Amino acid sequence: MADRAETQGLDAQATIHVAGEWREAASGATREILDPADGQPFALVAEGDEKDTDLAVAAARHAFDHGDWPRTPVAERAALLRRVADLLVRDRERLGLLESRDAGKTAEEGRIDIDCVADAFRYFADLVAGEAPGRVVDAGSPDIHSVVVHEPVGVCALITPWNYPLLQASWKIAPALAAGNTFVIKPSEITPLTTIALIDLLSEAGLPTGVAGIVTGPGHSVGARLAEHPDVDLVSFTGGLVSGTKVAQAAAPSVKKVALELGGKNPNVVFADACATDEGFDTAVDQALNAAFIHSGQVCSAGARLIVEESVRERFVAELARRAARIRLGRGTGDGVECGPLVSAQQRAKVEAYVASALAEGAVLRSGGKRPEPSPERPDGGYFYEPTVLDQCHREMRVVREEVFGPVLTVETFRTEDEAVALANDTEYGLAGAVWTADAGRARRVAGRLRHGTVWINDFHPYLPQAEWGGFGKSGVGRELGPAGLAEYRETKHVYQNLAPKPVRWFAG
Repeated sequence: MADRAETQGLDAQATIHVAGEWREAASGATREILDPADGQPFALVAEGDEKDTDLAVAAARHAFDHGDWPRTPVAERAALLRRVADLLVRDRERLGLLESRDAGKTAEEGRIDIDCVADAFRYFADLVAGEAPGRVVDAGSPDIHSVVVHEPVGVCALITPWNYPLLQASWKIAPALAAGNTFVIKPSEITPLTTIALIDLLSEAGLPTGVAGIVTGPGHSVGARLAEHPDVDLVSFTGGLVSGTKVAQAAAPSVKKVALELGGKNPNVVFADACATDEGFDTAVDQALNAAFIHSGQVCSAGARLIVEESVRERFVAELARRAARIRLGRGTGDGVECGPLVSAQQRAKVEAYVASALAEGAVLRSGGKRPEPSPERPDGGYFYEPTVLDQCHREMRVVREEVFGPVLTVETFRTEDEAVALANDTEYGLAGAVWTADAGRARRVAGRLRHGTVWINDFHPYLPQAEWGGFGKSGVGRELGPAGLAEYRETKHVYQNLAPKPVRWFAG
């Protein structure tokens, strides 16, 4: 699609991939893709529906049931994943810029995303290539050979969000292919372009026809049909809680496997001893900015809740607000830009509503809280919003309880370690969190008590492909990345072979 979009502009409508062919939507419907930096359309994609989805699932079903991919030797599957990684490296600049323009993030963030995508493909290639063919189970007899083996689930429906389009797609596609599955992916209708480009790269790498399918279109038709489709064996969804609940409900009647990664309201707990030195203070402030405002806060693991010890609160928040006000906003491809626009007008309106409710409930605005003035770097039609720091927040505020998904940081305070832990765990989500302290014992204690799927100590945001990613509570079920991420795309089979069968004589005769 990247090539088609670049050469044909708004005429690149064949963005549905079924049985190895690119096609337009069966209905002929299309959707304009808007550049969030200026609100102007720059690509046109097919707007698929249930009919397109059924065709894509049928092709994936046929490829799984009758094709070679599920039975392809592991070494060959791993080699293909590595070829995909090499192609991603080759196209890093092009794909990074496309991700920047499509999602609004800075070009450097886009390039880093492509690096992480390539890492994910390499990781799962290495993981499956290094595995034993099965786990032998001692049956207590030399005449019995018993082994536990892993097999692909079947047809996987992959539904991805708009904030990290290609990265989130890779976390699903790489393990699905490594395990021998076929799939149909539905990228966000807002940011589909790099996922379309990835399907082209899979074909270039030699993936057999029909193994990979994509349907561009909205969640209420394409996503809903994928979740309920009787020929889909697994659905993996990353997105919001409301949509994730609907996916789980739609999948329940057919009892298909479900993996849900749904979001978070992530605490960043800062103890005073982390700020005892100038270097420690500067590092904690800098990382709090990174936690809250990378990609304009449109990150499921964003550290949107700063929970800081009362004795250092005023100094910490004052410096945080000063630096937040100096963050350079602009088009992601612009020189020196540190933060891009929000992804859509709808998303900006949602952020504005949260800030307004917080101020009405007593929060104190320390920086931001409005749209910036237009400039050559920030066109008037772009969806920009200033990085915002809200002080004197409390747990009854909606902005503290609910996921804003924008450049908004709330500040709460604590006096004791127990109070800090209680505040951090007082959320219906449980995706990620961090603790900052110079006390190694306290760091381990607090990390152990936090009810979140990932806990960083004296850091924020790094992830490792070999470490599982997922959350507690309403942050979802299942895991991505790591061995557990691969396990989501497998079934386990016990093969029991009697090498010397004998009659059992249970019955007369």
